[in-house]
Amino acid sequence: MHWYEDDALWSDFAPTMFPPARAQSAAALVASSPLLDFPPGSRVLDLACGPGLFVVPLAARGYAVTGVDLSPTMLERARGACEAAGAEVRLERADMLTYTEPGAFDVILNVFTSFGYFEAAEDNLQVLRNACESLAPGGQLVVDVMGKEVLAGWIGRPKVVDLPDGSYVVQRDTVLDSWRRLRTDWTLVRGDTARTASIHSWLYSAAELHALFEEAGLTDVECFGGFDGSGYDQHSDRLIVRGRRK
Repeated sequence: MHWYEDDALWSDFAPTMFPPARAQSAAALVASSPLLDFPPGSRVLDLACGPGLFVVPLAARGYAVTGVDLSPTMLERARGACEAAGAEVRLERADMLTYTEPGAFDVILNVFTSFGYFEAAEDNLQVLRNACESLAPGGQLVVDVMGKEVLAGWIGRPKVVDLPDGSYVVQRDTVLDSWRRLRTDWTLVRGDTARTASIHSWLYSAAELHALFEEAGLTDVECFGGFDGSGYDQHSDRLIVRGRRK
């Protein structure tokens, strides 16, 4: 089993990965970001939607929203969030390595560094090809990751996150394979027990991810340093790449 198929990982570490403040941040981005401002009624797919932090505010803006995730735990959380908000969202369990709905979406989003999980580089490229196939002509794909240039500026000592129940998580990042891959080790300490897990992902520079978009068949590719549409450089918070289907 691959690490991302371990549903207990998502359940155990969800409070650290998706705290309440992150849901508030996602809602604020949807309300204000020029990169998330789409024509009324746009068909929007959140690919690897997690607990639904983006699908709820996107639905509130009147978009026809679909959320896809591999984790039953994350989808259950997303359903709960949609029900609590009265949001009409289609949620499906699927693997983004194989998921396609040809021409079904005007926008596909992949946020919170949910790209680059597969061990084989070709598989990550296939995710982009699947997304391109699932876009309507002129539709756009937006991928949000921690860019290689950004990571180089702050990677260092382990980080500790305190949780509301008194437990805490220690996070340590390690760069592998000559800056091609990243391993993030998580240790959840609750009382006298500890739970460990490791997340592996590929690291991409702006130039590398730009090239992958074009190889997947996307055009008009642009790189941004945040959801405010700013330019990308080593001082940016994120690497956001957008491309369109011909």
